[in-house]
Amino acid sequence: MLRIITANVNGLRSAAKKGFIEWLQTTHADLICLQEIKAQSADLSPELLNPSNYQGVFQFAQKKGYSGTGIYSKHTPDEIQIGFGKFEFDQEGRYTALRFGKLWIISAYFPSGSSSPDRQEAKWRFLKVFLPHLQDLKNAGMDVLLCGDMNIAHQEIDLKNWQGNLKNSGFLPEERAWLTHLFSQVGFCDVYRALEPGATQTCYTWWSQRGQAYNNNVGWRIDYQIATPAIAQLAKKVTVYKDTRFSDHAPLIVDYDYSLGK
Repeated sequence: MLRIITANVNGLRSAAKKGFIEWLQTTHADLICLQEIKAQSADLSPELLNPSNYQGVFQFAQKKGYSGTGIYSKHTPDEIQIGFGKFEFDQEGRYTALRFGKLWIISAYFPSGSSSPDRQEAKWRFLKVFLPHLQDLKNAGMDVLLCGDMNIAHQEIDLKNWQGNLKNSGFLPEERAWLTHLFSQVGFCDVYRALEPGATQTCYTWWSQRGQAYNNNVGWRIDYQIATPAIAQLAKKVTVYKDTRFSDHAPLIVDYDYSLGK
């Protein structure tokens, strides 16, 4: 069994202070995909760079205290890829990937467009260049497991207040259409929805820090594990972990009937 966790930690040092590292040691996860590291290598202790039993690989943003992705792995990869070859987004630390045989496991942090029109334009640019990258991997015969914070809720059942967010970043028709295209045309699979097709209240992975959003479960499902069919069909169990709050996102855990030795 292969257990994969994806978690937007909203600052790795902050999450660590809330017990994130101790928790991951109890999960028996093979890999943990991290987003929003919000640190440079020099900022992280040895325990955060390489927790016990794990090897850490990161892409840090050039801007301090911003973005960043990484993967903790119990297994030694055949190849490491830092960034996907697009300078604008590579300097923001949005892509870390490990290859095990023909399987690429990617930790990605999609831009948020909610802070300004300029950031929404950056999000559109990211979506435009990232889709061909995923297509190229799949067309090359690779299995792909894309994990991360996509900053897009796909369907109405993926957020509590969908009617009030139809014109807001994260639920814009064009953003949702990008995911629909990825699933229906490119041939990737939304692993959570394959296992939990009707889940609503229990599916959310992010809650605004404003007001009482978490207490009232006014959430969004914007963290995903998205896979090519051969991997997606091996997914057996999915969990959104909410027993402890490490950040404004909840870790998404999926078990696959797969061995990295294949």
